[in-house]
Amino acid sequence: MATIRGFRGLRFKGGDLNTLVCPPYDIISEEQRKEFINKNPHNIVRLELPSGGENRYKEAGETLKKWMDEGILEKDSKDGIYVYEMEFRAGGVKKSVKGFVCLVKLEEFSKGVILPHEETLSKAKTDRFNLMSETFCNFSQIYSLYMDENSGAYSLVDSCSSGKPDMEVVDGDGTIHRMWCVFDEDVISRLSKIFEQKKLYIADGHHRYETALNFHKHLCEKGISNELSGYVCMMLVDMENEGLEVFPTHRIVRGLTDFNPEKLLKACEEYFDVINENEVQNIESRLREFYQKGEKAFAFYAGGNDYTLLALKDKNAVKKMLPSMSEAYCNLDVSILHTLILEKLLGIDKENMANQKNLIYTRNFDEAISAAKKDDINCVFILNPTRVSEIKDVALAGEKMPQKSTYFYPKLITGLVMNKF
Repeated sequence: MATIRGFRGLRFKGGDLNTLVCPPYDIISEEQRKEFINKNPHNIVRLELPSGGENRYKEAGETLKKWMDEGILEKDSKDGIYVYEMEFRAGGVKKSVKGFVCLVKLEEFSKGVILPHEETLSKAKTDRFNLMSETFCNFSQIYSLYMDENSGAYSLVDSCSSGKPDMEVVDGDGTIHRMWCVFDEDVISRLSKIFEQKKLYIADGHHRYETALNFHKHLCEKGISNELSGYVCMMLVDMENEGLEVFPTHRIVRGLTDFNPEKLLKACEEYFDVINENEVQNIESRLREFYQKGEKAFAFYAGGNDYTLLALKDKNAVKKMLPSMSEAYCNLDVSILHTLILEKLLGIDKENMANQKNLIYTRNFDEAISAAKKDDINCVFILNPTRVSEIKDVALAGEKMPQKSTYFYPKLITGLVMNKF
């Protein structure tokens, strides 16, 4: 099963860490990128998200080398693991999630050791491959989950984080990120032994994992691979951790000609109870009622004061259309929406979705509602979150969810520890 090991983490050796870290590269706008650099020219965003023309990746590699030569970034002297805790608020409730950062041996998905759950886009993988080719570094960690039936792994990790953290920062959302450096060889050995019996489920970072696989193959073909190039940096979290928070990603439909809301809702009656409601601000609480009962529903909104709840009445509808897919896949909220409405009734096929021609995404409820009032937007669909157990079941079935099915919150911060291989 999974092979893990410690590593000599690359870390900042001075300065205010709060001005040196940044969020994940794929949620940073160009304006935000400039703000990070204005606060500190050594912000990690210069390496993780290089800007400019076709030479930007090469410049990132040169900048990394320069910072290491100057001692701005320095490798730890011993192999270690890095216990990582995020303390945050979600829905007005204070929560925390704790795991640890280590190296994980790269495995093809077909081996069933490391399991994906979402489809990926080739453009994003090309960008990460080009960056890795010039830097030979994982600047951020892939977020993965594991099943810890007897809590042996978590208990061991938790025991290493009782004292003052070695690093602590607060991000723009108010999330506190803490990290403890653990160089105890016995702890690392015991964790490695525990994970020999475990599968890993990728929660966030599919593009980076596939890129690491492709890059290692590339190095092997060139005859220049080394032991560490066959590993990738991951944050591992117990799947039963009470702090795990998954946000829904809402769908915004745009650019459809001859779109008719009444006609669409009438067609939905074949599969759904179509329930007219008012007071848009109640959408999330109404959907939560269905979620808590284990029922499948989402909200349709096309502007104005009213909205429509679509509650699935034929629970086998998707399975009938996709008989080769697992029950786990067919019972996902996103599968139900995509298969029965977006594809069948609106004609938005998978290629269209991948290219975001008529479909775009947001995890922000207010943003989705505001979008529906714009002239170029046809409607929005507000969803409930995907359950962590559903992610596991789809992955175990060897299948992948539609893109943008999950949004794990909070996102891991970039810049606390890196893997230079």
